This record gives sequence, C-alpha cells and structure tokens, in this order.
Amino acid sequence: MKLGIVGLPNVGKSTLFNSLTKAGAESANYPFCTIDPNVGVVAVPDERLNVLTRMYNSRSTIPAVIEFVDIAGLVKGASKGEGLGNQFLSHIREVDAIVHVVRCFEDSNIIHVEGSVDPVRDIETIDLELIFADLETVDKRLAKGVKAAANNKTIAKEVEVLKKIKELLEAGKPARCFEPADEEEKALTDSFWLLTSKPVIYAANVNEDDLADDGASNQHVAAVRKIAAEQGNGVFVVCAEIEQELSELSDEDKKAFLDDMGVKSSGLEKLIVASYDLLGLMSFLTAGEKETRAWTIVKGTKAPQAAGKIHSDFERGFIRAEIVNYDNLVECGSFNAAKEKGLVRSEGKDYVMQDGDVVLFRFNV
Repeated sequence: MKLGIVGLPNVGKSTLFNSLTKAGAESANYPFCTIDPNVGVVAVPDERLNVLTRMYNSRSTIPAVIEFVDIAGLVKGASKGEGLGNQFLSHIREVDAIVHVVRCFEDSNIIHVEGSVDPVRDIETIDLELIFADLETVDKRLAKGVKAAANNKTIAKEVEVLKKIKELLEAGKPARCFEPADEEEKALTDSFWLLTSKPVIYAANVNEDDLADDGASNQHVAAVRKIAAEQGNGVFVVCAEIEQELSELSDEDKKAFLDDMGVKSSGLEKLIVASYDLLGLMSFLTAGEKETRAWTIVKGTKAPQAAGKIHSDFERGFIRAEIVNYDNLVECGSFNAAKEKGLVRSEGKDYVMQDGDVVLFRFNV
C-alpha cells in the first residue's frame, strides 16, 4: 500500500511524515522546504505476528508494510504554475490513497500560507488544484479521442466516459463521484489515472490539548469530519508534534506516554486503521519455522488469488487451503492441536479469505 501525504505549507505535513517514517525529511517554518518527494516504508503493527513467531519459533517475522510519499506543499494556483507548480502530479498518480494533512490548531509562531487557520478553505484549495489538474488531463484525452472516435468503438466509449467525468469536474466534484454503469466504464475510468479518483484520508492536525478527547471540542476538527462524511472519505485526529516525540521512544515508553495522555492509539495506528478501512483491505497470516508473515489483500479475495500474493505458482497450481482462525490457533497452542479439535478447515477455490486466517496453501505445479 502506497499513501501520498499532501497539504498546504506549514500544516504539519512533513513533521507528520518524519514522525511516521523517521526518514528525516527537512521540516521548517517556511513553504516548499520539501521540494522532492521523500519516501519512507513503515511496518504495520500487528501483535498477532509476535504471538505466532513465538509459537512457531520462526527465524524471521515479516509484517505488512505501508509506503509513505511526502509530496511537496501545494498552494492556490499550483496547477497553473504557482509555488512549485505541478511537480506534485506524477507523484500523486502513483499512490493508492491521499493523506491530506489539515491544520486544526492555532499558533501565532507558525505562519499559515493563507494568513489564518480555516480547514474548510484549505481543503477546498487542495481539492480545486487537483480538479484543475484532472480537467487538463481530461481535455487533452478528449482532444485526441474525439477525432478518432468516429471509426473506433473503444475510443468512442472512452470519449463518452470522459465527457461524463468532465461534467463532474466542471461542477467542482472529484472524479471519484463518477459512478460507472458497468465494468467496462470502471476499467476505462481506472485507466485515466485521475488525481481526484483517489480516496482521501484527512489527518486533522491538532495541538496536544485536543488529542485526549480526539478533537471532540475542536470546531476545526468538526468541520473536517463534516466534509469527510459528505465525501465518503476517511478522517483521523493526530498531533504531529506528539507523533514526533513518540517516534524517539521505545515501544514500552511509547505505550506509557500515550497512557499518561489518556490516548489509546498513536497517529500511525489510527492512520493504518483508517487506510485499511477506506481501501477495503485486510491481512491473512502464514507461519512456520522459516518465517511468520502478514499478507495484505483486498476484502473479498478468494483463496487462489490470496495464494498468488505469495507466489504465482501457488495460484496456478492451487489445490486447497488449510485454514485455522488465529484466535482458535492461539487457544489450542499449535496447528496440530487445532487440527485434532476439528478447527482446521480445508477450503477450495471459492473460499473468500477472512481477516486473521492463518493459512497453509497446498499446490501442485
């Protein structure tokens, strides 16, 4: 999973990126300090892996990972060349979802590029820049397609879909609002790689005082939540400064620090939950002496395709999947004990994988 972190200058975007990835992107109190995208890979915390590693005496433990891309700050007019211009476009096209950091705290010492804190305005600014960029993409494709559509049914269909999306964009709505009539239209829409087709998770960046109640008393956070609900996007509350402090602590000290603050989850944990939920993802697990590992798949994935995540031969020669629920496995203490109790199931090609399935795939190539 690849997430692009965007936001106006000085909203806490690079501070949050640094704390999530410890990658050390330059962070300063002036716009455009992050000119080139910084990339960091973060392990997805999953206590189940540690339990299985001990149970199987695994030599290695491999968690699922998220790749974060810190994308240069955007400003009003970026799509027309303002600020850093549209250097951000290609980097956003490559991500699965956008994490939009929105400033929801007041601090006279940190300059806001627009002169005041207004998350609704800031969200509109970023949204419009992405819409303008998509309009340019759509217009270019239409200019090429209209000429060739008369003699080509495939291109004619593409032009038809592009016109529908253009209407949405011109009305100020993102491309993700387009509802494809069938699989063909969906495939075409995906092939356009439009920026506003990406799902969005809003990171409401608050000060330390607003963290304990998850921003419930912060009117700026309330405004962000309202927008997220209207758009069907995700949202979580985070304090980038606290995340930076947490990134320097051990896991044990981190837990104590959060407990002292009355906070249940770190910003990274909140973001992972929000992104998995928004993208419809889950994990299945494999375990053995060699390694214990988490594999990320889309909800609804069937057993052969899940096997293919491990190796294409597993999918091609799939015979069956021997599956035990994680909780049942831990309760029994071993795979064999679970098998003796009839808790290990033999599933075929039509089995839909469930979160927390511990799997042994049988295949023959």
